[in-house]
Order: sequence, then C-alpha cells, then structure tokens
Amino acid sequence: MNIVVLVKQVPDTGAERVLSGEDHTLDREGAELVLDEINERAAEEALALKETVGADVTVVSMGPDSALEAVRKVLAMGADRGIHICDDRLRGADVVSTARVLAAAVRTVEDVDLVLAGDATTDGQAGAVPAVVADILGLPQLTHVRELEVEAGRVRAERETESGGATLDAPLPALVSVTEKINEPRYPSFKGIMAAKRKPVETVDLDDLFPDADGAEFLVTRTRVEEAVPRAARAAGIRVTDDGSAGRQLVDYLIAQKLV
Repeated sequence: MNIVVLVKQVPDTGAERVLSGEDHTLDREGAELVLDEINERAAEEALALKETVGADVTVVSMGPDSALEAVRKVLAMGADRGIHICDDRLRGADVVSTARVLAAAVRTVEDVDLVLAGDATTDGQAGAVPAVVADILGLPQLTHVRELEVEAGRVRAERETESGGATLDAPLPALVSVTEKINEPRYPSFKGIMAAKRKPVETVDLDDLFPDADGAEFLVTRTRVEEAVPRAARAAGIRVTDDGSAGRQLVDYLIAQKLV
C-alpha cells in the first residue's frame, strides 16, 4: 500500500503573527515556523496505517527552503521518503494553484492508494485544498474525518462537522482529510531523527512538475489584498457594581444596545 501525506510548514500559532507590508500576506520571515498541527495528525494516521496494514509513506510539502524541516520531521516520525516542492514563483499561491501543484507532485508517486491531509492549515484555514486536490486527481474525497479504517481495498471513515456526523465509505485510491480529533501525534525518537537524515528527499520545482507548461504563465493567485489595517483595540467594558440595582442596570444596558 502506498500512502502520500500532504503537510505544510506554518507560523507557530502560539506566537504573534503579522502581515507583510508589501502584499499583505502572512509574514513568514520573522516568524517561528513549525509543522502544521493538523497536518501532523494526518502524518500520524499514515504512520499508524503503515504499522497496522503495511504501507510505504511519502510526505509532500510545498514551501521555501525552510519547509524542508517539516518534511524531515515527518521522516523522523517514520515516513519513508519526501518530496519538497520549492519554487520562488509559488510565493503567495492561492488554493487552486496550491492544489494543482500538490496534485502534480502526488502523480509522481507510483500506484498511490491513499492521500492523507489535514482538513485545514492553521495559517490560511481555507479548508479547501484537500477537496480540490481530490477533484484534480479524480479521487473520492472523505473530509473532516475523526476515525479511519482501511480494509479490503476500501476506506471507511467517521466524519464530523458542525452540523453533525456521518459514516463515509469509498474504494481505494481515495483522499482523506482529518480533523484534530483523529489522534495524538507521536514524538520523533532520537533514532528516528538520525535515520531521517539518510532518507531520500526529492526537491522539485514548477518546471519539474509541469515540463510542458510555460512557467511564466502559471497563475499563482487569482486574488490580492489591496489594503489591510490592524484590528481595533478592544474597548474597556462597563463594570456593574451590585448595590441592589445591578439587575436593573444590566437590563438598561441591554436595552440601550438593542439586545433585548
């Protein structure tokens, strides 16, 4: 069984994040970069399947030179090989372009049975890339998955959204995107970290993935942000002192705000 897991390096959610003054995209130069936490759970699910049903796991990531660290972390967790898509022309790529490039990278892996990804990354949170990749590859898509089983050439999943749950079933090959509830990722061991340094990682660019296309005409993004302003500081609230009339004061305030 061959599994491809899609991961992304993102700014640490625990640190302050700012926008670039040039194009209003997320400033990654001064940020602490980490493997996206939901993508890490997708990687864990791939490795769990490797242990239970037997699988070869390839990790794919698109990003600048630093994104190689995300690939290496998944290799240290137990993946077998990596593909790093690195091309300056992809800076600021939108959902469609990102999905096109990732799908092209998946096609370079022979006989893929399952593609795993997080349902959304913590930087853009568009939540659409896995579905678009599945559409491009012509694969059934099982999204927002919290439980996953693979058996007898089929994948079965429990799906959870804000509107409720459902059981999904599809033949392989298929694409599955997972939520943060699916598992707890393992920590790379020292042995795994050392072994990762010897595992093969192929670095490719647009010319490698689209040899017959004119790279100058690759539409990286179809939208742009014209202006961005900082969020207004939160105003101080109103303190109600209970001198026996707190209930009346609260009702008066709610009426003034047209909340009741």
